[in-house]
Amino acid sequence: MKIFFDCDETIITWDVRLRPGVKEVIGRLKDDGHEIYLWSGNGPRWEIVRRFELHDLFLDCYWKPLYRHHERLEELGIPFTPDFVIDDHQEVVDAFGGVRIEVPAHELSSDRELWRVYDVIEQYIQNLEGS
Repeated sequence: MKIFFDCDETIITWDVRLRPGVKEVIGRLKDDGHEIYLWSGNGPRWEIVRRFELHDLFLDCYWKPLYRHHERLEELGIPFTPDFVIDDHQEVVDAFGGVRIEVPAHELSSDRELWRVYDVIEQYIQNLEGS
């Protein structure tokens, strides 16, 4: 699957700290054979990829469409429709399918949201295969 992760409040916190589990969960998804992309309403976030050494995890970075989601994919240079998105904004999840992630817990050491997301993706795949 082509899986798109949002950046702000999804893989990083409001004060630009990497959320717990990012490298482990995304690495596992990649090892499972998924294509992983990063997008943001603030544009391609290569600076985040560089800062946290995430080059091996994301195939590309894109602008995220914030309205007319499907119609704007081509305009924003996204060559395909995401199969699954992880975002803190429900409207993006509603547009493409995926899971809404809670914003990072104030105490990051207790934040397990990305592991929950992994479990949701695994269940989604099982449901697809069972159909």
